[in-house]
Amino acid sequence: MALPKSLEGKLRIPLIGAPMFIVSGPELVIAQCQAGIIGGFPALNARPQSALADWLKQIKESLAEYAEKNEDQPVAPYAVNQIVHASNSRLLDDMASCVEHEVPIIITSLRPPAEVVAAVHSYGGLVFHDVISLRHARKAIEQGVDGVIAVCAGAGGHAGPLSPFALVKEIRKEFDGAVILSGCITSGSDVLAAKAMGADLAYSGTRFIATEEARAVPAYKEMIVDSEAADIAYTSLFSGIHGSYLKGSITNIGLDPENLPDGSSDAMDFDKADAKAWKDIWSAGQGVGNIDDIPPARDLVMTMEREYLSALSDLG
Repeated sequence: MALPKSLEGKLRIPLIGAPMFIVSGPELVIAQCQAGIIGGFPALNARPQSALADWLKQIKESLAEYAEKNEDQPVAPYAVNQIVHASNSRLLDDMASCVEHEVPIIITSLRPPAEVVAAVHSYGGLVFHDVISLRHARKAIEQGVDGVIAVCAGAGGHAGPLSPFALVKEIRKEFDGAVILSGCITSGSDVLAAKAMGADLAYSGTRFIATEEARAVPAYKEMIVDSEAADIAYTSLFSGIHGSYLKGSITNIGLDPENLPDGSSDAMDFDKADAKAWKDIWSAGQGVGNIDDIPPARDLVMTMEREYLSALSDLG
């Protein structure tokens, strides 16, 4: 197991709040970090690009002020997700802002992030890269990442098809850095299960969509509460990469979620990732059946801590 030294003593439970397109903003990230878990947001959520620096300043100042007033409480670092892809013309400017503000953790997606790793390591930050296969993990490890996020079957967003029992153990055999497990993490007992499986941290996105601070519209949050695993469609139609989406939102835009064509990789253009185009297409993982309320993020983290400790006690 290899939890980075810079995270020791800063986490209430070993959990990252996954960065989610449109949904994650400074309000959610600040609430998560103040509660003692890593909070993250995609750089592309800050629009226009100049807003990113304002977001980073807001998060840094809020966390520093909270930490000063609550010295006995764990305050977790925050993370920014960068899409490392040729169509993301903002990447260089976004990374310049992140380096200037010394963002503690950069979460990279898609291409192995050699240049990002060098930039982040220059000020002592960490780079976690998300993968859906051992082949992708090996490429990221070669670039010197500090952690690998295993995005397994059932996860929201661009989920992979592999069981966590398969992928986490295969990565662990070849990597002594941090391994993070993504896929249906909705409770504290799930976080403990991820640890038992060999992960250092768990990674939860869908559960935090259904919180007060998330920027999802109310109907989106309510659909998550009302849905179960069978209500998730796994399709490449919308972005050219397979992902998990709420069938109800697909039906609402006039498509049949049971008969969707495959998407083309040509659809993956992050310069055209207009939030308006996604306002009615809602991503979620198979863990929706375990979500029954829409609490403040801090209350959710405290509940998950109690569940984590209770499950640990039950297992002796």
